[in-house]
Amino acid sequence: MIRKHRRTWPWHIVTGLILVIAAYGLWYSSTLISYEWRWNRVPQYFAYHAEEAQRAADFGRVESIGEQDGQAKVILLGDSAGEQALLVERDSLQVAEGDDVAEGDVVGVTRHWQAGPLLWGLWTTLWISVLAGAFGLVIGLATGLCRLSKNPTLRDVSGIYVELVRGTPLLVQLFIFYFFIGTVLNLSREFAGVAALALFTGAYVGEIVRAGVQSITRGQDEAARSLGLSAGQSMRHVILPQAFRRVLPPLAGQFISLVKDTSLVSVIAITELTKSGREAITTSFSTFEIWFCVAGLYLLINLPLSRIASRLEKRLGKSD
Repeated sequence: MIRKHRRTWPWHIVTGLILVIAAYGLWYSSTLISYEWRWNRVPQYFAYHAEEAQRAADFGRVESIGEQDGQAKVILLGDSAGEQALLVERDSLQVAEGDDVAEGDVVGVTRHWQAGPLLWGLWTTLWISVLAGAFGLVIGLATGLCRLSKNPTLRDVSGIYVELVRGTPLLVQLFIFYFFIGTVLNLSREFAGVAALALFTGAYVGEIVRAGVQSITRGQDEAARSLGLSAGQSMRHVILPQAFRRVLPPLAGQFISLVKDTSLVSVIAITELTKSGREAITTSFSTFEIWFCVAGLYLLINLPLSRIASRLEKRLGKSD
């Protein structure tokens, strides 16, 4: 039987029309609130030209002013420090040949590119997400196995941990961990933030691992044990590899949620991406522009993770 090829291009046109309508609705909404867009203020919060003042090291005078690599080369002759050579931007020169200078006088400035607050916030979000995700994966793996253990104490303790973490808001956990546990143990805010996120993620990863292991038929374990493997060897070499193939997509989804959850660590004074955005708004007064950029940066992190999760689901679906 020959299957007819279904044409999909009309539906792509419908999708395009929906996006156009959504874009028009967004633009029309902005006109109703009479908001003045100032996108020209945004780039400096990603990267900007920083100026560093170059100062005289001693009392003396300006011996000569030349040019080197497009900059002004100023030679200072000090009373005790000897000759001092400074490279400064030509348009920032504040001295002339023969001028007397005192110790600490500004001769000019040098300029160099420097990362702005949004890039620094993005970097903080990335390293917090990576560390919390790595520790959360380890904690979750241990928790999931404890939930399946025959030892009642391990089952009870891991169950209480999972229920407590999943039953309370992350924001409350951050406050408790930083202001109570962090104060008692004298922990830094960065350590407290990573630890709280790791424990929060570990509880959800533990349930994902438990469900993945239980989805493997008992016959797999019985076959491994009949071949002479111990319970630990059977779990490590037979059950877990198959379970991880099934739990990889939900794990990816959990890590995507973790990246967004890092926005809450700003409540304990960690300047991650969201807090950097709020600080940029207070100086630029470009509220919507900054928030759109912050949302775009989160998408920049999460879209690749989402694509990886989608590819894994398709690949695992074919293998099953």
